Amino acid sequence: MNADIQALGVYRADPSLKGKLRRRLVRLANRRPAVRRPDRPMVTFAFDDTPASAVRRGAPILEQRGVHGAYYFCAGLAGEDGHMGQYATCDDMRRAAEAGHEIGCHTYSHLDCGQASAVQVADDLELNAALLSDWGVTQHLETFAYPYGDVGFAAKQQAAERFVLSRALHHGLIEPGTDLNQAPAVGVEGDEGEAIARAWLAKAAERRAWVILFTHGVEDQATRFGTSADALARLVDEALAMGFDVVSAAEGAARVGPPKQTTVEMRAAA
Repeated sequence: MNADIQALGVYRADPSLKGKLRRRLVRLANRRPAVRRPDRPMVTFAFDDTPASAVRRGAPILEQRGVHGAYYFCAGLAGEDGHMGQYATCDDMRRAAEAGHEIGCHTYSHLDCGQASAVQVADDLELNAALLSDWGVTQHLETFAYPYGDVGFAAKQQAAERFVLSRALHHGLIEPGTDLNQAPAVGVEGDEGEAIARAWLAKAAERRAWVILFTHGVEDQATRFGTSADALARLVDEALAMGFDVVSAAEGAARVGPPKQTTVEMRAAA
């Protein structure tokens, strides 16, 4: 397996001054602000890297409640063993898609999009899409989650040309003015994850906004990279009881955002 993929559990963002400046300045580039507030608060339940447990345990919890999640797959991880257990297989991916869940892009190799070149990012995105298609995932990949949450100028440009929403990992709500090319999301992992999720659901309900809650695996107990099955069930139940629409990331982007810009439009605006 690729050494970059093997190192998933020990990633460190570029700590240099250049890296810190890049992370600040990239938020100003290739922006696509949300333009509408939804009629009702919205929540998306997202699963990054997609360990097998996210599909095999997480998906039924959502389906039993008549809702669906957004699963961000790296084809290069499929069926491999990692620090979160086994990753989802091709069959898991097909099953999730056939059940109505959104399949999102997370690059082929879990690429560090903070430092990769435009060519590297484009090749990785295209390879991921091609393999998922070969494996029977027929839906178009409309949304993207930056691996590690790190974003570089080249990656943001490539993502903006391909996806209606590209998601990072900084906390926040999605409401008018929020950049859909570098959207916020809230992790709900670990012992405090459920409480954090509840706090952000309350904020989203108060502001009639959209919040994306993400995890990786779904296990018996919460872990550093996962939530417990019971906590996920409680959060879905509470969101529905609070009047939230549970939406895919693509549906949420369609409700709040402008159409995706073409390459020509982005260059003209630059």
